[in-house]
Parts: sequence; C-alpha cells; structure tokens
Amino acid sequence: MAKYIIRGGKTLNGAIKVDGSKNATLPILAASILCNDEVTLTNVPRFRDVFNMLKILNALNVETVFIDEHTLKINAKNAKFQAIKSDLSRHIRSSIFMLGSILSRFKEASIAYPGGCDIGTRPINLHIKGLRELGVDILEKHGQIKCNAEKLHAGTVVLDFPSVGTTENLILASVLTEGTTTIINAAKEPEIEDLINFLNSVGANISGGGTSVIKIDGVSELGGATYKIMPDRIIAGTFLIATAITGGRVELHDVNSEHLSSLISKLRQNSCHIVCLDDIIYISSQGRLKANSQIETQVYPGFPTDLQSQMLVLACVSNGNSVITENLFEMRFKTVPELTKMGAKIVVKGKSAIVEGVNKLYGSDVYATDLRGGVGLVLAGLKAEGYTTVHDIEHIERGYFELEKTLTILGADIKKVE
Repeated sequence: MAKYIIRGGKTLNGAIKVDGSKNATLPILAASILCNDEVTLTNVPRFRDVFNMLKILNALNVETVFIDEHTLKINAKNAKFQAIKSDLSRHIRSSIFMLGSILSRFKEASIAYPGGCDIGTRPINLHIKGLRELGVDILEKHGQIKCNAEKLHAGTVVLDFPSVGTTENLILASVLTEGTTTIINAAKEPEIEDLINFLNSVGANISGGGTSVIKIDGVSELGGATYKIMPDRIIAGTFLIATAITGGRVELHDVNSEHLSSLISKLRQNSCHIVCLDDIIYISSQGRLKANSQIETQVYPGFPTDLQSQMLVLACVSNGNSVITENLFEMRFKTVPELTKMGAKIVVKGKSAIVEGVNKLYGSDVYATDLRGGVGLVLAGLKAEGYTTVHDIEHIERGYFELEKTLTILGADIKKVE
C-alpha cells in the first residue's frame, strides 16, 4: 500500500493550476452515453474515481480515449445495455449517476449498490423515490437496483432534501423524455450547473441551474460538443487551507472564487490575506491564526462538507477554541483519533467537534480512512514537527492527482513511497 512521508515545518510558496472538478466530471461522463455524436471533454482530471467511471462506460461499449493528458474523447454511438456489477460500482459512489442516463438511453437498468468513502449514511432512497415519481418501475433485490423505464414520463418532483446526486440523476433521466419535468428543492451546487451547461451544449433545453427549481424540456436527441470541465473548488479550497496552516504565499490559477465564498470568508476571519482577481486567488498567511469560533457544514452555498476535515486541522493549530458542526455526514470525524496521535485536542460530542488550538502538532504514523479526511492528515503533516507517515493514500488519490508533486512545487517536503 502506498504512503506519504512528510517532513513538516515548511511554508508553502508559489503558483499552481487547479485541476478540473471530480464532482463535475463524473456526472458529465454519465451524461455522455446520451449523446449521438462524439464528445470531447477538456480539463479532465486524472483521478482514480474518473478512471473507475471510465471502466463503467467501457463496460457499456462506450469508446473513451485520452488524446492528451487532460483531453478525453467519448463516442457512445454503439453503446449497449449491460448490468453494472458490484466489481465496478463498489469502488465509486458516483456510479449511481449512471442510473438516470442508462434508463434514458436503454429504458432499463441494473446497477449494484454504489461504494466509495465510508463517511456516513448516504441513502439512495431519494434517487429511487424521484425516479418512481417519473414512472420508473424499480426493484431492489440481492444487492442490485433493477429498473424498467418503459413508462418514464415528464412530471414534477419535489425533493425532501436538496440532494446533489438525486438532482443530477433526475436531470439525466428527463433530458430525452417528452414534456417538461420540474425539480423543486433542487440542489444548487456549481457542479450541477456544469452538468446542465454541458447538456445544453449538446442540444438539451434545461433552465434553472444554480436555483432551487430546475426545468427540463425534453428533446428528441443530443448531439456532440467540445466542453471544458469547471475547476475543482474542493482542491482549490484544500490548497487555500494548506497555505493558511503552514504560512506562506500561494497563487491558485484557473479557479472560480465565487464557488469558494464561504471558505474565503472563514479564512479572512482567520487573519489570512486573500485577493481574488479574474480566475486567480492570491492568499498569504503569516504567524499563528485566530480560530474560527463556529463552523457548520451546509448544502451549497453554505460551508462545504468536503472541506470540513481540512478546516478541522486548521482549527487544531489556530489560537483559541473552535466548534465545528457536521450536518451532512455523521462519520466525517473518523480522522479525529489520528489527529489526536499528533497532539491535537479535540472532543467530539454528537455531530460537533470541540477543538482547543495547540501550539504544535507532532509527526506520527496515521491512516487515511476516506478521501477528505486523508488529505486533512496530509495538511496536518505539513505543519507537524518531525516526520509524519500517512498510510492508505489510495483514498486520497480518488480526488487528488499526484498531490505530492504539487505540494513539492510549493516547497513542501513530501514523497510518495509505494
């Protein structure tokens, strides 16, 4: 198993380009099987989750080829129906996005329950409820979700919770369905807007992205297009927090600061100096930061759950006490015992972590159990005195490409050992 070995105490300085968004790429890959003509995606990130999703597309006889490092051509003209077995879906939560597009293309689907990080309950009941309201017949049996969409129709679906995945699945199921489908209490995340923008670029008629009401006017077919994937706001946020933790001056290029407004507000409260100009964010951090007294994760545009673990580490080394409340995933604090090994003072009560900032963290052997918690441990290692070894980094590589190389460019002392 691969691991990172980090010698802490280095400040971060320099400029980097932010990768394309994992959480935008995955549903767009699912959408590509609805296109009659060739699709070219640019700014595609090379993460484990992306390659796992491509394996699912290939199993459906969809042709995929990288023509350069970040440009992907997709041809779904000869796509064929196939059940998605657990050996494909168990590695990636976003395999559930295939449900809507497979139903729309083939009028049937059979997919194993999706896997991914163990960060808490992520039920797919909202997906199933929404699809049933659009006429899909669904049977859950022996670990498979089997669906028949011969009676798929347009309609209005009111979501009990603004679920990102459910919103995207309903869009994919409805884009080729005659009539107008309306999703009320839809999720507002930028990645949903990116999916909608992609679909509209290939001939869809969808409005309301970024709002709580999305309308899909069904079209008869989708064509092809060249489309650039949006930048990854979670990766950008991770490097902003890393700079805040270690100190230094960093420029992030090819990033949308509007997508990070909640984080930027918190970091400014932490005494970081941040300037946003066009598609560049400049951040500088000097000395020990002031703690944020309260952080609560929320759906977009609130503070993102995918940056909570990183902010937990920042709280550990800030001056003062913080309360971090996780409202979306009940197991996001699995990294706390690992941080405690490093000298952090954290008490978890229910869905909140009460953090007393310390002057120093100390290097230790720690283990990543999920994507975001794992990268949080890397940030802790960058700050800690001595050497930190982060084990099981395959979790981190699901959403970060060659993280060690990027951090080295910025001056960190980190290496990957196979």
